Formats: sequence, structure tokens, C-alpha cells
Amino acid sequence: MPNNPLIPRSEAERRDTTDPLAALRSEFVIPDDSLIYLDGNSLGRLSKASLARVEEVVAGEWGNRLIRSWNERWQTLPQVVGDFLGEQFLGAAPGQVVVSDSTSVNLYKLASAALDARPGRNVIISDLHNFPTDRYVLEGLAAARGLELKLVEFDELLGPTADQLRAVVDERTALVSPSQVDYRSAALADLGAVNQVVHEAGALVLWDLCHSVGAVPIELDATGTDLAVGCTYKYLNGGPGSPAFLYVSQSLIEGLRQPIWGWYGQRDQFAMGQGYDPVPSATRFLVGTPQVVGVSLVDAGAHVLAAAGIKPLRDKGVALTEFAIELFDAWLAPLGFTLGSPRDAAVRGNHVSVRHQEAYRICRALIERYDVIPDFRIPDRVRLGMAPATTRFVDVWDAFDAMRRIVEAREYEAVDPTRTDVT
Repeated sequence: MPNNPLIPRSEAERRDTTDPLAALRSEFVIPDDSLIYLDGNSLGRLSKASLARVEEVVAGEWGNRLIRSWNERWQTLPQVVGDFLGEQFLGAAPGQVVVSDSTSVNLYKLASAALDARPGRNVIISDLHNFPTDRYVLEGLAAARGLELKLVEFDELLGPTADQLRAVVDERTALVSPSQVDYRSAALADLGAVNQVVHEAGALVLWDLCHSVGAVPIELDATGTDLAVGCTYKYLNGGPGSPAFLYVSQSLIEGLRQPIWGWYGQRDQFAMGQGYDPVPSATRFLVGTPQVVGVSLVDAGAHVLAAAGIKPLRDKGVALTEFAIELFDAWLAPLGFTLGSPRDAAVRGNHVSVRHQEAYRICRALIERYDVIPDFRIPDRVRLGMAPATTRFVDVWDAFDAMRRIVEAREYEAVDPTRTDVT
């Protein structure tokens, strides 16, 4: 990439030289060091530890030990890995987190249980622009139960705030279900402040942590969070389609009824008896046989990140996104781009969105002409995810320099605007 005198590439190189987490990148499989991968907020890179764990689980535990591995390791994997995520990334004491199913399924289970726990209340509240699967699950529950789903249009750069929710939550509200980090803008919500407002109205809160877990410190117990779900394939590097997790506050577990009664939530599972008697922990929200390979990969990826520590990861994430905004101001703002993320790092997650009317074609030009992989989000956002474990400052510099040149030379005009690529 050619240098730009306004902010020389040597400045990015200097920041990489002084980066305390620079060595962490070597823990991941990076076959092409020239590829600039800024989509770790959609799918994290593969860790070398995960490759080793696959061999251990498939060849060793399955191939050699066969069914004996159920008693030796597999049976309690969802709880063991859940407790580890709780300790290292979620601020949750043991017995409240399990790894299972997908985010959508877990959201359904916890939302259904929460609605049962608030009889006589008939309103669910969420963000009009919340991630689609969240809205669809809640729409389905509202339709099946004859409830009202109130979708509130929060400010994209603020996310759901306590003040905004105070105006819409009342005695009819059963459940409020927002995302901690807005998937479009990276706006970071205040868990404690929102929880307090919702609790004052007597309702429950169910958070989606998909774009925050592994990127920002989370304190579920300390903030009085009721319920939460999240995926593991983004910043936790669990792999494509890796099992999600769910959190249930210990204070609520005994009073919540799991809507899908499966044998892995049963107290005396192998008695094979009549009648459902759920385990008195978050384990009651397990359903069927766990995805052993998937949960094992979640464990492997999470251990690599935990060794670095969530605070250093957050500090680097802030530094990367601050550098991105510095480059945006110098290079992209004069070309007609607008910033689609908060400027204040305290209320911003680990990605930055830049907006332009030709965002889709700019995104495709980055991928096809410069080996830069961000992603596109409708209608006009190029979203750049900066995973602190693997993203370098030179990656950020090169990506923004490429965007600048694509627009200056109108290179995006060579891209077919009718294509429907995922990224």
C-alpha cells in the first residue's frame, strides 16, 4: 500500500511495535498474512488451539475412548465451558451459564420462560432495528400468545438508553429484550441502567450479547441482569455455527419454566423415570445431547482469549477503533462518508461503521481489488470489525487507505450493484 502523508503508514507500524497483544496473533491460523480481515465480528479466526482440540476430541476421545468419553469429559461440557465463559467474560458465578443450541433457540427458551413468569402482562419491548433473529423470535412468541410486541426506534448511535426505556416501559410490560452492542453502529448500552429501569416496572430483561462477548467487559451478576444469550463464533473464535450460550440469574432459576423439556435438563437424567424434574441451575435450560465437538471448540477458542485477558483485549479494541476514526476524519469524511458509530469509545463496541451511498460497491471493491474483507449492512454501511486478538494497526491503515482510493478514483463503478453477496 502506498503511503499517505497525512497519517503515514509508519505510524500504524509504530503502534504495532508497541502493542502488548501483538504476539497473540501468532496463536491463530493465518495462511495469508497479506489478507486484511476486518470481519471478526461476524466470524472470528481459527485458533491453533482449536485445530489441536479437534484432533484430541475426534481422534482421541471419540476414536480411542468411544462412549467412555461421555463419563470422562463430555457429559458436563456445556456446564464446564459455560462456567468458564461466565468467569472470564460474563461476570457470572458458576451454575448460571451453559453452552448449547443456537442464539435463536436460546432466545426463544429464555423469552418464553420470562413471559410465563410474568402472567397478566401482555407487552414485549425490543428495538425496531434489533438483529433480525431477535425480532423474529419475539414476533413469533407474541403471535402465538396473543401479546403485543412493541418495537421502539432507538437512536442508532445511542442504543437503548434508560431514559428512552423509561418512557415506554410500564405495568403491562412483561419482557424487554435489547442488544448490548448494536450490530450496525456498535453503540454500547449500559446494562445496569437499563436493568434498573425495567425492574422498577416489574418486568424482566433478556440481553443479546452477540456483538459484545469477548470484546467488552461484561458484568452480568453485578449489574442485576436477569437473562442473556450470545453466540461464540464472533469474538470468542468458536468456529462457524458453534454453539451459543445462555445465562440465567441464580435468583430466577427456580421460578423459570424451561419451555422445551428435554432429558439433559432433568435432575436424575439416567433414572429414565416418569415426570420432568428440572435441575436447580441453568442446566435446566439444556435440552438434548450436547454438540461435543462444537462445545469443545468454544472452549479452545475462549481459553486463548482468556489467557490474554478481557481488559487488555478491550484496551486494544478501543485503540484500534480510535485509530480507525482518526483515519476516517482525515481521509473519508472529506469524500462524503459519514461516521455510523459513536465517537466516544466508552459507548462503542469493537467495530466501526462508515456510511456512503455506494457502500455496497465499495465493500465489494475492497474484497475483490484489495484483499480487504469487511462486510456490508443495509442500506449504506461498510462495517469494519476489529478483533483485538488478530487485527493489526497496519490492517486498519491499509483498509482505510484502500477505501479512500476506491472513492477518489471511483473504482466502485466497476462493481455490479445488483449482486447479492453475503459480505
